[in-house]
Amino acid sequence: MPAKFPILGILTQQMPVTSLDQLDLSRTYTYEAYASWQVEERIELLEGHIHLMSPAPNLQHQRVSGNLFLILGTYCKHRPCELFAAPFDVRLPAPGSAPDSPVSTVVQPDLCVVCDPAKLDEHGCIGAPDLVIEILSPGNSRKELREKYRIYESSGVREYWVVSPHERYLSRFVRDAQGTFAGMAPLTDEDLLETSLFPELSVPMREVFGE
Repeated sequence: MPAKFPILGILTQQMPVTSLDQLDLSRTYTYEAYASWQVEERIELLEGHIHLMSPAPNLQHQRVSGNLFLILGTYCKHRPCELFAAPFDVRLPAPGSAPDSPVSTVVQPDLCVVCDPAKLDEHGCIGAPDLVIEILSPGNSRKELREKYRIYESSGVREYWVVSPHERYLSRFVRDAQGTFAGMAPLTDEDLLETSLFPELSVPMREVFGE
């Protein structure tokens, strides 16, 4: 009589993942596995490791996100670049990996701008956006400032903005000729939001943070 346990094991592996309790958080995963999960929690994969995203953004976070979406969306409207807001999967292949290699980093920036339509498909973006914006919330500052900084830099993101709604500043990190981020002076209420990525953009920072 055939053993039952192998069959049970096969059936268990084929069951859909609907809870993080079904996953081993100590191991690494690929985008293929991530895309098959049906969990309620918002998660990202940072070099294969599962990272829980912050709970629902607070009011200040939402206001700043909405203001930036309006500013950048208006700017991009008649230009070749496109603006996207989370939830939106950005798949970042490992630097130097073959085109058909499994992807193990999937992030959901608060906002991102993609100027190369070849990077877009029905699943989101594959490859580095031109601009990535992360808006800080309680509990996510370390991840945004350390782990994601390194990942965005190595993947080829041209500019990375980190915004603090509570302290009302925006830090810009710009990719230099050596392929590393160079930090610009933080922008506050008294400054203009300008970037060489979008030469015609010039907006008072007060419009980003609100009065």
